[in-house]
Amino acid sequence: MKPKADPVIDEVREVRHQISERFGHDPERLVAYYMELQEKFRVRLIHAPNGEPAGPTGRENGAQG
Repeated sequence: MKPKADPVIDEVREVRHQISERFGHDPERLVAYYMELQEKFRVRLIHAPNGEPAGPTGRENGAQG
């Protein structure tokens, strides 16, 4: 069974593919690019109460709930 098309997901995948293509689909170059962005926008990162960067849900790394 094929999942229903989602235009937002399709757009995200297309943009991710374009970014990857800019770096020759080389994972090392791609990660280096994302690390540069992380450093450039460090002030925008959300940190957990213990000062560590929060996980993708905004919760402290490893926190449940």
